[in-house]
Order: sequence, then C-alpha cells, then structure tokens
Amino acid sequence: MGVRKQFTPEFKREAVQLLESGSRSGSVIARELGIARNQLYKWQTELRARGATAFPGPGARKERTTEVARLKRELARVTEERGILKKAARYFAKESS
Repeated sequence: MGVRKQFTPEFKREAVQLLESGSRSGSVIARELGIARNQLYKWQTELRARGATAFPGPGARKERTTEVARLKRELARVTEERGILKKAARYFAKESS
C-alpha cells in the first residue's frame, strides 16, 4: 500500500480558492496540484460547511485522545466512589441489624 499524502490547511484553502476563482476547471487544478478531483471538491465542501474550523489537522485527534483520557480518569474515580459507597452501605446495614 502507498503512503497517504498529507496536505497543510493552507494548501487546501489555496486549492479551494483556485477552484472558486473559476479560471480553470476542477480537473485541471487537481491535475496541476497532484490530487484527485473529488478530493478538491471534498475540501471545498468542508470549507463551506466549517469555515475557519475546517481542516483541523492532527490536532483534532490529539483533542479527542485527551478527551478520552479525561473521561477514563473520571470513570475510574466515579467507579471507586461507588465501590466505597457500597461498602459503607453494607457496613451500616450490619450495624443496624
């Protein structure tokens, strides 16, 4: 398998600008840039939909990874607290009998 090409957000924005300028067709622009024509149109769609937040790059994965790690820590804390409460409930149930 080949290695996937990675493009900077600036490259993607400039490619979309070329497409939207209308001076050349999407096929010609894509061929000149060395990308697939459909990829150029996907970038255009994403840029229109997300604006300034389009093309987050590898930073988005890091954010998700950080969020998952935070949620795992929180789950561990809550699970521990629940265990402590169960033990306390059993202890007080024994004393009241």
